[in-house]
Amino acid sequence: MTKIRKAVIPAAGYGTRFLPVTKAVAKEMLPIIDTPTIEYIVREAMESGIEEFLIIVSSNKNSIIDYFDNNFELEYQLAQKGKIKELSLIKDLPSKLNIHFVRQHEQLGLGHAVLCAKEFVGNEPFALLLGDDVYVGNGNPALAQLVDAYEKTSSSILGTLKVADEDVSKYGICKPAEESESRLIKLESVVEKPALKDAPSNLAIGGRYILTPTIFKYLETQTRGAGNEIQLTDAILRMMSEEAVYSMEIDGSRYDIGSKIGFIKATLEFALNRDDLKDEVKELLNSLK
Repeated sequence: MTKIRKAVIPAAGYGTRFLPVTKAVAKEMLPIIDTPTIEYIVREAMESGIEEFLIIVSSNKNSIIDYFDNNFELEYQLAQKGKIKELSLIKDLPSKLNIHFVRQHEQLGLGHAVLCAKEFVGNEPFALLLGDDVYVGNGNPALAQLVDAYEKTSSSILGTLKVADEDVSKYGICKPAEESESRLIKLESVVEKPALKDAPSNLAIGGRYILTPTIFKYLETQTRGAGNEIQLTDAILRMMSEEAVYSMEIDGSRYDIGSKIGFIKATLEFALNRDDLKDEVKELLNSLK
Protein backbone atom coordinates (compact mmCIF):
# COMPACT_ATOMS: atom_id res chain seq x y z
CA MET A 1 0.00 0.00 0.00
CA THR A 2 1.25 3.48 -0.89
CA LYS A 3 1.98 5.61 2.16
CA ILE A 4 0.31 9.03 2.49
CA ARG A 5 3.38 11.26 2.11
CA LYS A 6 2.03 14.43 0.51
CA ALA A 7 -0.38 17.12 1.65
CA VAL A 8 -2.11 19.86 -0.30
CA ILE A 9 -3.31 23.01 1.48
CA PRO A 10 -5.41 25.45 -0.60
CA ALA A 11 -4.78 29.01 0.56
CA ALA A 12 -5.68 31.17 -2.43
CA GLY A 13 -9.14 32.42 -1.40
CA TYR A 14 -9.99 36.06 -0.89
CA GLY A 15 -11.11 35.72 2.73
CA THR A 16 -14.06 38.04 2.18
CA ARG A 17 -15.66 37.19 5.52
CA PHE A 18 -12.74 38.91 7.24
CA LEU A 19 -12.63 42.08 5.19
CA PRO A 20 -11.26 44.71 5.51
CA VAL A 21 -8.14 43.12 7.09
CA THR A 22 -7.88 40.45 4.37
CA LYS A 23 -7.46 43.18 1.77
CA ALA A 24 -3.81 43.23 2.91
CA VAL A 25 -3.36 40.15 5.14
CA ALA A 26 -3.88 36.54 4.05
CA LYS A 27 -6.68 35.03 6.14
CA GLU A 28 -4.48 31.97 6.71
CA MET A 29 -1.97 34.27 8.43
CA LEU A 30 -4.50 35.57 10.97
CA PRO A 31 -3.03 34.45 14.30
CA ILE A 32 -4.63 32.30 16.94
CA ILE A 33 -2.86 34.21 19.73
CA ASP A 34 0.69 34.30 18.32
CA THR A 35 0.68 31.55 15.69
CA PRO A 36 -0.84 31.82 12.21
CA THR A 37 -3.76 29.52 11.53
CA ILE A 38 -1.89 27.84 8.69
CA GLU A 39 0.93 26.75 11.01
CA TYR A 40 -1.51 24.77 13.16
CA ILE A 41 -2.68 22.99 10.01
CA VAL A 42 0.85 22.28 8.78
CA ARG A 43 1.85 20.93 12.18
CA GLU A 44 -1.22 18.66 12.26
CA ALA A 45 -0.11 17.21 8.93
CA MET A 46 3.49 16.79 10.12
CA GLU A 47 2.27 14.93 13.22
CA SER A 48 0.25 12.68 10.89
CA GLY A 49 3.33 11.56 8.96
CA ILE A 50 3.24 13.98 6.01
CA GLU A 51 6.65 14.52 4.40
CA GLU A 52 5.96 16.94 1.51
CA PHE A 53 3.67 19.95 1.36
CA LEU A 54 2.12 22.00 -1.41
CA ILE A 55 0.42 25.25 -0.47
CA ILE A 56 -1.74 26.75 -3.20
CA VAL A 57 -1.59 30.55 -3.08
CA SER A 58 -2.69 33.55 -5.10
CA SER A 59 -0.82 36.70 -6.07
CA ASN A 60 -1.57 38.51 -2.79
CA LYS A 61 -0.45 35.67 -0.49
CA ASN A 62 3.31 36.24 -0.49
CA SER A 63 3.23 36.52 3.30
CA ILE A 64 2.53 32.77 3.49
CA ILE A 65 5.56 32.00 1.34
CA ASP A 66 7.70 34.35 3.45
CA TYR A 67 6.47 32.80 6.69
CA PHE A 68 7.72 29.34 5.78
CA ASP A 69 11.07 30.67 4.57
CA ASN A 70 14.10 31.75 6.57
CA ASN A 71 14.45 35.39 7.58
CA PHE A 72 18.21 35.67 7.89
CA GLU A 73 18.28 39.31 9.00
CA LEU A 74 15.82 38.68 11.84
CA GLU A 75 17.66 35.48 12.81
CA TYR A 76 20.94 37.40 12.96
CA GLN A 77 19.46 40.13 15.13
CA LEU A 78 17.95 37.63 17.56
CA ALA A 79 21.22 35.69 17.76
CA GLN A 80 23.19 38.90 18.42
CA LYS A 81 20.83 39.77 21.29
CA GLY A 82 20.95 36.27 22.78
CA LYS A 83 17.23 35.68 22.24
CA ILE A 84 17.62 31.93 21.78
CA LYS A 85 14.00 31.02 22.51
CA GLU A 86 12.68 33.49 19.95
CA LEU A 87 15.30 32.36 17.44
CA SER A 88 14.19 28.73 17.73
CA LEU A 89 10.55 29.79 17.26
CA ILE A 90 11.25 31.14 13.79
CA LYS A 91 13.97 28.70 12.66
CA ASP A 92 12.71 25.28 13.72
CA LEU A 93 9.67 24.90 11.47
CA PRO A 94 11.27 25.98 8.14
CA SER A 95 14.19 23.65 8.80
CA LYS A 96 11.85 20.65 9.10
CA LEU A 97 9.63 21.30 6.08
CA ASN A 98 9.85 20.12 2.50
CA ILE A 99 7.40 22.69 1.18
CA HIS A 100 6.39 23.92 -2.27
CA PHE A 101 4.06 26.62 -3.54
CA VAL A 102 1.97 27.05 -6.67
CA ARG A 103 -0.26 29.94 -7.70
CA GLN A 104 -3.93 29.52 -8.50
CA HIS A 105 -4.31 32.29 -11.08
CA GLU A 106 -8.12 32.21 -11.10
CA GLN A 107 -10.41 31.63 -8.13
CA LEU A 108 -12.61 28.92 -9.67
CA GLY A 109 -13.41 26.94 -6.56
CA LEU A 110 -11.92 24.21 -4.38
CA GLY A 111 -11.98 21.64 -7.17
CA HIS A 112 -9.90 23.91 -9.37
CA ALA A 113 -7.47 24.58 -6.52
CA VAL A 114 -6.95 20.84 -6.01
CA LEU A 115 -6.42 20.40 -9.75
CA CYS A 116 -3.50 22.83 -9.46
CA ALA A 117 -1.78 20.15 -7.35
CA LYS A 118 -1.88 17.42 -10.01
CA GLU A 119 1.80 17.62 -10.97
CA PHE A 120 2.92 17.73 -7.34
CA VAL A 121 0.78 14.75 -6.33
CA GLY A 122 1.62 12.50 -9.27
CA ASN A 123 0.18 9.00 -8.98
CA GLU A 124 -0.05 8.87 -5.18
CA PRO A 125 -2.89 9.18 -2.69
CA PHE A 126 -2.63 12.48 -0.85
CA ALA A 127 -4.02 14.48 2.04
CA LEU A 128 -6.05 17.64 1.55
CA LEU A 129 -6.39 20.08 4.45
CA LEU A 130 -8.52 23.21 4.19
CA GLY A 131 -7.31 26.35 5.89
CA ASP A 132 -10.66 27.32 7.41
CA ASP A 133 -10.69 24.32 9.74
CA VAL A 134 -8.42 23.86 12.73
CA TYR A 135 -8.74 20.60 14.67
CA VAL A 136 -7.58 19.46 18.07
CA GLY A 137 -7.79 15.68 17.94
CA ASN A 138 -8.64 13.54 20.96
CA GLY A 139 -5.43 11.56 21.27
CA ASN A 140 -4.67 11.49 17.52
CA PRO A 141 -4.48 14.45 15.11
CA ALA A 142 -7.53 14.67 12.85
CA LEU A 143 -5.56 13.87 9.71
CA ALA A 144 -3.84 10.90 11.38
CA GLN A 145 -7.30 9.41 11.99
CA LEU A 146 -7.99 9.60 8.25
CA VAL A 147 -4.58 8.14 7.41
CA ASP A 148 -5.37 5.18 9.68
CA ALA A 149 -8.72 4.75 7.91
CA TYR A 150 -7.01 4.81 4.52
CA GLU A 151 -4.68 2.03 5.63
CA LYS A 152 -7.76 -0.12 6.29
CA THR A 153 -9.63 0.69 3.07
CA SER A 154 -7.07 1.83 0.43
CA SER A 155 -9.83 4.27 -0.61
CA SER A 156 -10.54 7.97 -0.49
CA ILE A 157 -11.64 9.13 2.96
CA LEU A 158 -13.71 12.22 3.72
CA GLY A 159 -13.29 13.58 7.24
CA THR A 160 -16.73 14.39 8.67
CA LEU A 161 -18.48 15.93 11.63
CA LYS A 162 -22.12 15.83 12.67
CA VAL A 163 -23.84 19.19 12.27
CA ALA A 164 -27.18 20.60 13.38
CA ASP A 165 -30.11 20.58 10.96
CA GLU A 166 -29.87 24.32 10.43
CA ASP A 167 -26.26 23.97 9.27
CA VAL A 168 -26.50 21.19 6.65
CA SER A 169 -26.94 23.72 3.84
CA LYS A 170 -23.46 25.11 4.58
CA TYR A 171 -21.57 21.87 3.85
CA GLY A 172 -21.06 18.95 1.54
CA ILE A 173 -23.21 16.21 3.09
CA CYS A 174 -22.55 12.46 2.95
CA LYS A 175 -25.06 9.71 2.21
CA PRO A 176 -23.95 6.43 3.81
CA ALA A 177 -24.35 3.26 1.75
CA GLU A 178 -26.03 1.60 4.74
CA GLU A 179 -26.95 2.29 8.36
CA SER A 180 -23.93 1.97 10.63
CA GLU A 181 -22.79 3.07 14.07
CA SER A 182 -19.15 2.95 12.95
CA ARG A 183 -17.16 6.17 12.53
CA LEU A 184 -15.82 4.71 9.26
CA ILE A 185 -18.63 4.35 6.70
CA LYS A 186 -18.75 3.49 3.02
CA LEU A 187 -20.64 6.17 1.11
CA GLU A 188 -23.31 5.99 -1.55
CA SER A 189 -23.14 9.66 -2.54
CA VAL A 190 -22.32 13.21 -1.47
CA VAL A 191 -24.41 16.34 -1.96
CA GLU A 192 -23.01 19.88 -2.03
CA LYS A 193 -24.85 22.27 0.34
CA PRO A 194 -28.30 20.68 0.18
CA ALA A 195 -31.49 22.17 1.58
CA LEU A 196 -32.46 20.42 4.82
CA LYS A 197 -35.28 18.51 3.12
CA ASP A 198 -32.81 17.11 0.59
CA ALA A 199 -29.98 16.30 3.02
CA PRO A 200 -29.28 12.55 3.21
CA SER A 201 -27.69 12.82 6.69
CA ASN A 202 -26.08 15.23 9.12
CA LEU A 203 -22.56 14.04 8.26
CA ALA A 204 -20.81 17.12 6.92
CA ILE A 205 -17.45 17.11 5.16
CA GLY A 206 -15.19 19.02 7.53
CA GLY A 207 -12.10 20.18 5.68
CA ARG A 208 -9.95 17.02 5.86
CA TYR A 209 -9.60 14.46 3.07
CA ILE A 210 -7.49 11.58 1.86
CA LEU A 211 -7.92 11.35 -1.91
CA THR A 212 -6.64 8.89 -4.49
CA PRO A 213 -5.08 10.36 -7.66
CA THR A 214 -8.18 9.19 -9.56
CA ILE A 215 -9.79 12.45 -8.47
CA PHE A 216 -7.78 14.40 -11.04
CA LYS A 217 -9.41 12.55 -13.94
CA TYR A 218 -12.78 13.82 -12.75
CA LEU A 219 -11.65 17.32 -11.85
CA GLU A 220 -10.25 17.80 -15.35
CA THR A 221 -13.70 17.18 -16.85
CA GLN A 222 -15.82 18.66 -14.07
CA THR A 223 -18.34 21.29 -15.17
CA ARG A 224 -18.97 24.25 -12.92
CA GLY A 225 -21.55 23.77 -10.20
CA ALA A 226 -22.69 25.77 -7.18
CA GLY A 227 -21.42 29.35 -7.26
CA ASN A 228 -20.29 28.82 -10.86
CA GLU A 229 -17.22 27.08 -9.44
CA ILE A 230 -15.58 23.70 -9.96
CA GLN A 231 -16.80 21.83 -6.90
CA LEU A 232 -14.61 19.11 -5.41
CA THR A 233 -17.73 17.42 -4.01
CA ASP A 234 -19.18 17.04 -7.53
CA ALA A 235 -15.98 15.36 -8.75
CA ILE A 236 -15.93 13.02 -5.73
CA LEU A 237 -19.53 12.02 -6.49
CA ARG A 238 -18.60 11.12 -10.07
CA MET A 239 -15.51 9.24 -8.86
CA MET A 240 -17.75 6.98 -6.78
CA SER A 241 -18.86 5.26 -9.98
CA GLU A 242 -15.29 3.96 -10.34
CA GLU A 243 -14.05 3.35 -6.81
CA ALA A 244 -15.23 3.28 -3.21
CA VAL A 245 -15.23 6.41 -1.06
CA TYR A 246 -15.60 6.36 2.74
CA SER A 247 -16.31 8.92 5.42
CA MET A 248 -14.59 9.00 8.79
CA GLU A 249 -16.14 10.95 11.65
CA ILE A 250 -13.27 12.87 13.25
CA ASP A 251 -12.79 12.45 16.99
CA GLY A 252 -11.85 15.88 18.25
CA SER A 253 -12.75 19.55 18.40
CA ARG A 254 -13.15 21.59 15.22
CA TYR A 255 -12.79 25.35 15.01
CA ASP A 256 -14.33 27.11 12.02
CA ILE A 257 -11.70 29.78 11.49
CA GLY A 258 -13.62 31.06 8.47
CA SER A 259 -16.22 32.59 10.77
CA LYS A 260 -15.60 35.44 13.20
CA ILE A 261 -17.20 33.60 16.12
CA GLY A 262 -15.23 30.46 15.32
CA PHE A 263 -12.02 32.49 15.23
CA ILE A 264 -12.80 34.14 18.59
CA LYS A 265 -13.71 30.76 20.12
CA ALA A 266 -10.42 29.24 18.93
CA THR A 267 -8.43 32.15 20.32
CA LEU A 268 -10.09 31.92 23.74
CA GLU A 269 -9.94 28.14 24.07
CA PHE A 270 -6.34 27.93 22.89
CA ALA A 271 -5.43 30.65 25.39
CA LEU A 272 -7.22 28.79 28.19
CA ASN A 273 -5.09 25.74 27.39
CA ARG A 274 -1.80 27.64 27.67
CA ASP A 275 -0.09 27.76 31.05
CA ASP A 276 1.35 31.21 30.34
CA LEU A 277 -2.06 32.73 29.58
CA LYS A 278 -4.91 30.77 31.13
CA ASP A 279 -5.05 32.49 34.53
CA GLU A 280 -5.03 36.01 33.09
CA VAL A 281 -7.57 35.08 30.42
CA LYS A 282 -9.90 33.61 33.05
CA GLU A 283 -9.61 36.84 35.04
CA LEU A 284 -10.31 38.87 31.91
CA LEU A 285 -13.39 36.83 31.03
CA ASN A 286 -14.73 37.08 34.57
CA SER A 287 -14.25 40.85 34.50
CA LEU A 288 -16.37 41.12 31.35
CA LYS A 289 -19.44 39.42 32.84
